[in-house]
Amino acid sequence: MTSADPPEAAGRIPRVVLAWGLAGLIPFLGLPVLALAAPGLEGLADRALGFYAAVILSFLGGARWGLEIRSERPDPGVIALSMVPSVAAWVLIASPGLPINTLQLPALATALALSWLWDIRSERPPPWFARLRSLLTAGAVAGLAAGALS
Repeated sequence: MTSADPPEAAGRIPRVVLAWGLAGLIPFLGLPVLALAAPGLEGLADRALGFYAAVILSFLGGARWGLEIRSERPDPGVIALSMVPSVAAWVLIASPGLPINTLQLPALATALALSWLWDIRSERPPPWFARLRSLLTAGAVAGLAAGALS
């Protein structure tokens, strides 16, 4: 690495990416706190947490899709699998009657963890991506677990 190389060339997470990633944890961690602090808002906080997790899961699938289409020959299997997080999130959130705390939030946490496994084993993302995803997934799963337990 030369002095002209950007910090991410050394494997450091770019500051802007880290800052926005950490900001994205605010709903994951703040909504369970709201549910505990204001029991009358528990149902609303839990539903908002589930919707937010679904949005993030869809975002992660889109990120994988975006990485793959940069290739001259995108892998059809990766393109198809990158749609799974969005579909899974939609099914979990759109299914009436699924209990939010005992099924939806734990299932969303599991889906985020599976997406994380895929991401940390992939060769396409930049070298720092696995560390970023590990940090953010840990925060998201912790928030979903707290929501499920509230």
